[in-house]
Amino acid sequence: MGKVLLIYTGGTIGMNRNPHTGALEPFNFEHLLQKIPELQEFDLVIDAHQFNPPIDSSDMTPAKWTELSHVIAEHYDDYDGFVVLHGTDTMAYTASALSYMLENLTKPVIFTGSQLPIGQLRTDGKENLITSIEIAAAKGADGHACVPEVGIYFNGRLLRGNRTTKQSAEEFNAFESFNYPHLVDAGVNITYHADRMLKPHWERPMKPHFRLDNNVIIFSLFPGIREDLVRHIIATPNLKSIVMRTFGSGNAPQRPWVMKALKEATRNGKVVINISQCMQGTVEMGRYDTGFQLKEAGVISGYDSTVESAVTKLMFLQSHYDDPEQVRQLMRQNIRGEISVD
Repeated sequence: MGKVLLIYTGGTIGMNRNPHTGALEPFNFEHLLQKIPELQEFDLVIDAHQFNPPIDSSDMTPAKWTELSHVIAEHYDDYDGFVVLHGTDTMAYTASALSYMLENLTKPVIFTGSQLPIGQLRTDGKENLITSIEIAAAKGADGHACVPEVGIYFNGRLLRGNRTTKQSAEEFNAFESFNYPHLVDAGVNITYHADRMLKPHWERPMKPHFRLDNNVIIFSLFPGIREDLVRHIIATPNLKSIVMRTFGSGNAPQRPWVMKALKEATRNGKVVINISQCMQGTVEMGRYDTGFQLKEAGVISGYDSTVESAVTKLMFLQSHYDDPEQVRQLMRQNIRGEISVD
């Protein structure tokens, strides 16, 4: 029999509505399992690990990502796959972080959750959980996992974790990977797109990492952005990197102070990554003059990375490398399937 470890961190899927306040509150994980008797029909051993106490995903931290990495690493040899129940608000950040922290992953780590609590009649949680477990246990004819990577499963499709962004707070179709196709489509049948999957070194062990450095900030450019505020951000003590959300294909205002401030930041060892504010598409810093000027100022292209992936990749890299140039070099490389580069 296959074995899957279900890791419950918290989130809407495991909540009840407080009869007095009307607010959603987490409840005991064992109650969640009782609400899904269909799990008994799997020809699988399904064990559970619960974060204590369960946390709202808006309270997720790098320390919790490290805890999650430890749980998976400690149980890695005992299970065929892992399903992580997680709140939707920061799921894309956690999935991205875990993709970097679990190097050479050869087993599925599937994140899922729901928009409605599992106890409600119209919940999307049952299908999400049941299919996630099936995907986590799936193996090919060669005995290897069908999905050897971190993914997010929601509403009939599995998406690469570090390519995914939450797109809706209300629809069951809560997530999308705008710049990368679905890994799995689940309808009447479950279709695995093997050509889209990462190809690990099956003969090598998975290498877990437990360090992150969160001296990074995200800020968005907008018409009328003030010089004093930008300089204040850049001068923040201990700040090592900036994810800068620019316009279109990676453009910024052609104000002299903008380029001067960014050039000073990169000269002082800060890594500045250019990410488009658009949901779909890629940063092309040679397409327009403004993008070229950013490149001249030492800003690095984030290509078609999501913001969630860029910020967690920086946390991972700067915890391992003290040299900013080494971090810049690796930010330009596709190390976990997170960006499309030649």
